[in-house]
Amino acid sequence: MPFYTLTPNIPGDLGENAVLDTSVHPPRVERLHIAIDNWFGEDVIKLFPVHLVTEPLAAAMVESGLRAFELRDAQVTIEPEALELVAQLNLDGVPDFRWFDVTGTAGQDHIGLSGKARLVVSEQALQVFQRFSLEGCDVEEYDPAKHG
Repeated sequence: MPFYTLTPNIPGDLGENAVLDTSVHPPRVERLHIAIDNWFGEDVIKLFPVHLVTEPLAAAMVESGLRAFELRDAQVTIEPEALELVAQLNLDGVPDFRWFDVTGTAGQDHIGLSGKARLVVSEQALQVFQRFSLEGCDVEEYDPAKHG
């Protein structure tokens, strides 16, 4: 079964309420707060070492029956710069995001993280993601030697 890496845009920074355990690598996120300042309409975003998905994509992932992830709450702050960009791009606003906490192993489960915290998905999972906006998200065939 082929696997693919998804490398989404990074739309901002960790917010002041984020709590990370940096004694391990990649850092373990205990509480997620992201401050979005440059969102372009995509349904999956990344902020090392986590990924977030919009509510509609989260629902589709649950409905797909695919496993190896948990949907968790995240505090998301929308900065004025993001609102200006949304208006310039004629988007309907910034949707609600869920923390897409990946629990699977890259190249084995339908959804996994590589050792470098890259999102790796099966063909079946990729088809679900492709029903949504992957604008700015690089998709390439997974190579364990390259993507770790």
